[in-house]
Amino acid sequence: MIKLDTERLKIYTASRDEMQEIIDSQTDGVLKTAYRQMLQGASEHPDQWEWYAIWIIENKEGSKVGDLCFKGLNEDGSAEIGYGISTEFRGRGYAAEAVGAAVSWALDQPGVRRVEAETGPDNTASQRVLEKCGFVPAGTTGEEGPRFIKAL
Repeated sequence: MIKLDTERLKIYTASRDEMQEIIDSQTDGVLKTAYRQMLQGASEHPDQWEWYAIWIIENKEGSKVGDLCFKGLNEDGSAEIGYGISTEFRGRGYAAEAVGAAVSWALDQPGVRRVEAETGPDNTASQRVLEKCGFVPAGTTGEEGPRFIKAL
């Protein structure tokens, strides 16, 4: 299990049981499918669990404020990150704090050369998070919208 501590947050990889609980309690069909895919990827690559697992984001008071994930580690040394903060905790800087810590961790791992992300074209809040964390526009568009990159 990977654990990261920041000034206000605890960020850690979920266990198989924790991931299953998150899947079982999820009411949003899109997220439920995404979480199932994460658990499947983690199960298929147990030696790379942290690159597929759900990372839980908690504040220091112990409230779950959101989660993030990497979408596997590619052979070219790239990893894509995704993240979300629960509505009631948005606007407090938690996303930038969590993403910044997770990306720093990722770029410190052997063989990792860059971290990528994409966000909806109208999601200016998410784009600001990426900019605060040192990402720059990649000049390409993915399924969700513009792609961003942070490289060593």
